Amino acid sequence: MSEASIERADEGGFPYLLHEGEAPVQAQWYFRTRTRLPVAVHRWVFPPGATEGNHVHGDDHPLDELYLLVAGRATMTLGERRVEMVAGDALLAPAGVDHGVRNDGTEPAEFVVVWGEPGAGFDWSRYGTGRAAAAASP
Repeated sequence: MSEASIERADEGGFPYLLHEGEAPVQAQWYFRTRTRLPVAVHRWVFPPGATEGNHVHGDDHPLDELYLLVAGRATMTLGERRVEMVAGDALLAPAGVDHGVRNDGTEPAEFVVVWGEPGAGFDWSRYGTGRAAAAASP
């Protein structure tokens, strides 16, 4: 059994220029060497004016990415769409779809980004939250 652990904000954080964006973001990769989950979990903090740079994860190395904005405002592109986001909004960029982030605001935009290779999915119905979410969906 694995030992429980905690990673604190900014412990092991690093500046990183994403996909030829404008200005580096402050990045943190949580439990990079410890998790057995099939996804990476990051925190990215975009200073005002920073961008990720539009990019696509194609057939050579497909990745799905989930962006959860936890603070600030940001504009995301997803294919031909531009989406204005506020804290609490999430966007899913499936493999093969062009996407990117821009912080047009005056405050930092902080995301939790979860990414991994697309799979066959998972049946969440055996979990109470999975059943409650399905019942709450239109």
